[in-house]
Amino acid sequence: MGTARWLALGSLLALAGLLEGRLVGEEEAGFGECDKFFYAETPPAGLAADSHVKICQRFQGSERFATLYNTRDRIPVFSAFRAARPASGSAEQRCLVEPQIDDPHSSFEEVMYEAEAIGSVNNLGSKQALNTDYLNSDYLRGQLFPFTLSSDLQMATFTLTNSAPMTQSFQERWYLNLNSLMDRALVPHCGGGEDLYIITGAVPSDHKVKDKVTIPEFVWLAACCAAPGGGWAMGFVKHMRDSDIIEDVMVKDLEKLLPFNAQLFQNNCGETEQDTEKMKKILEMVNQVQDEERMVQSQESSSPLSSTRSKRSALLPPETPEGNSSFLGKLIGFIATPFIMFFQLIYYLVVEILKNFVYFLWYVTKQVINGIESCLCSLGSATISYFLAIGEELVSIPWKVLKVLVKVIRAILRILCCLLKAICRVLSIPVRVLVDVATFPVYTVGALPVVCKDIAMGIGGTISLLFETAFGTMGGLFQVIFSVFKGIGYKVTFDNSGEV
Repeated sequence: MGTARWLALGSLLALAGLLEGRLVGEEEAGFGECDKFFYAETPPAGLAADSHVKICQRFQGSERFATLYNTRDRIPVFSAFRAARPASGSAEQRCLVEPQIDDPHSSFEEVMYEAEAIGSVNNLGSKQALNTDYLNSDYLRGQLFPFTLSSDLQMATFTLTNSAPMTQSFQERWYLNLNSLMDRALVPHCGGGEDLYIITGAVPSDHKVKDKVTIPEFVWLAACCAAPGGGWAMGFVKHMRDSDIIEDVMVKDLEKLLPFNAQLFQNNCGETEQDTEKMKKILEMVNQVQDEERMVQSQESSSPLSSTRSKRSALLPPETPEGNSSFLGKLIGFIATPFIMFFQLIYYLVVEILKNFVYFLWYVTKQVINGIESCLCSLGSATISYFLAIGEELVSIPWKVLKVLVKVIRAILRILCCLLKAICRVLSIPVRVLVDVATFPVYTVGALPVVCKDIAMGIGGTISLLFETAFGTMGGLFQVIFSVFKGIGYKVTFDNSGEV
């Protein structure tokens, strides 16, 4: 297929599709709901970088495959998917972009057509490839997860986050290799593909398309079969040179070829339990696929329009039949090329003018909305402040009335207290006199018994003293008399009659 036909197919952007993709936040360790496409639900380790973005590709509400996208090289690092039964028929070529890669604040959460994103996504193309990056070049948008391996022909494999630059011949052989390997080697030796995990990736080179999209140095495929009773793991590498044949390698050797210290499968896809007999059978089929590719190359070198071309073309998006180039066709193409370029220039000018006009309208609308919003905010703030002030005053009125009543009561009590003090001071002297006069008789009458008692006791004491004095004197005289008579020798005795 010529480049012009690819451009014509790329211009069919009005088809409707239920395609969506979700960027996975940096805070998430894996790919969210798309972790199921990895062995043991564990994404490859060692491939993280600041320029890599995790995308969970969805279609009709279901997760289809996972992509790690390199925003610096604008090609995918890898796409991971599960083996599925390919759908019959052909697919329509599409150009889909992920809005949130270029504009993290975009309100569009689903993948969208590039034509629709031009006027609605800021900085479109600053971090991801666009269809225009492939125009007028020798490279096509080669899918790491080809639509020929998907169960739906109208799914998100056509998004540019799943595409890398490939020449037409390389893309044909890449799709042919993947289809042959899956149908003849990998799926039949893994229980029909139910437990088969596939990762396809691209390693960037130093060359770019239009100094924007990096051309891969080689593409690779890693397969992990986790079938019960013995699985296996195997890798494949295909360099971008037309003469190179797809090579089979061990997964560990493939990991050494990658630019990062990567581990594609956890525990190397159960390395200790792998079935070597199945791997030998797979290698036999791989050798057949390699021999067939060599035959195809030899036939292409001898006859570019051999029958093998129809077999390969069945793996590519539909194209119109192409016969031998004639002089008339070349002449028409030479004459039509300037007109095509002119219309392309007009198209891009119109698109840019419309884009700038939309940006201008958006800017003016934004300024008007900001002005209205500012006025509304100021008016609302003033209204709220006014009602708050009124409310504070209304709430404070009962408190202030209560404070006034308390002060009035305190003043009245103070006045009454002062009046009572004055009355007491005025009445204090007469009251004392009256009390003393009233209590004098009481005190006097109460003191009479005590006085009489004291007088009687005094009289009794006096009489007792007199008797004691008389008897004492008489006793003393008798003692003197007895002493005198005793001294002069008279003895006085008393007889029983009491006589001397």
